[in-house]
Amino acid sequence: MAAVISPRGTVESYQPLLNYLSEALDRPVELVQRRTYEETNDLVESGEVDLAFVCTSAYVTGHDDFDMRLLVAPEVNGATTYHSLLIVPLDSPAKTMADLQGKVFAFTDPISNSGRVYPTYLVQQLGFTPETFFARTFFTYNHDDAIRAVADKLADGAAVDSLVYEYAIDRDPTLLERVRVIHRSPAFGIPPVVVSPNIRPQIRALLQETLLNMGQDPEGQTALTSLGIDAFVLIDDPAYDTARQLINEVGALAP
Repeated sequence: MAAVISPRGTVESYQPLLNYLSEALDRPVELVQRRTYEETNDLVESGEVDLAFVCTSAYVTGHDDFDMRLLVAPEVNGATTYHSLLIVPLDSPAKTMADLQGKVFAFTDPISNSGRVYPTYLVQQLGFTPETFFARTFFTYNHDDAIRAVADKLADGAAVDSLVYEYAIDRDPTLLERVRVIHRSPAFGIPPVVVSPNIRPQIRALLQETLLNMGQDPEGQTALTSLGIDAFVLIDDPAYDTARQLINEVGALAP
């Protein structure tokens, strides 16, 4: 699992899925986490993990660098897309990214599409780089900690995955008394489930079939509900072209 949400949140949310997969596949299933998206990509490339939940930009990078393969994608509220949300403390006067000039900004991961690439794009459209625009930036390495940083006023703003934001609000509605959204990006292809290009075809087919059929099993449906997912569905690479174009336009980012 890429660290889209904090390690504690990941274990809590994904444990029903791990239990379901272990029973359905009749084998132990081990959760592997790393601090950064790039480290998770390394595990996929080396074949040290059989499948991974990665962020959108990590998939684009992995696909282009070593032929990372799509397995399935989560469908949430009937869609396989998500957005980058620009958030600020509830009492902040900021209405746009321009109002955050000279402020402290929280990025999520160095290669996060919604948490780093898109807000960098917004800053570039204003004629700046993050280094010259913000007074200071820092990485939280997951989206729920970025939300918390804004809620606790450790940061004047952050950009986060809309799915994680909505999930966080569902778990803790009091966040609406501390944080507000001032900008919503265009839609991007949803963070997918991927496999290494070197995975055995039989294993790939088994994993794909198991995930696609989860909704037909009561325990599988319980696991999906725990994740806030309607179902896992098939998805093709062109769904990620808008993110790919954005990454190319923004250019290389410093770690």
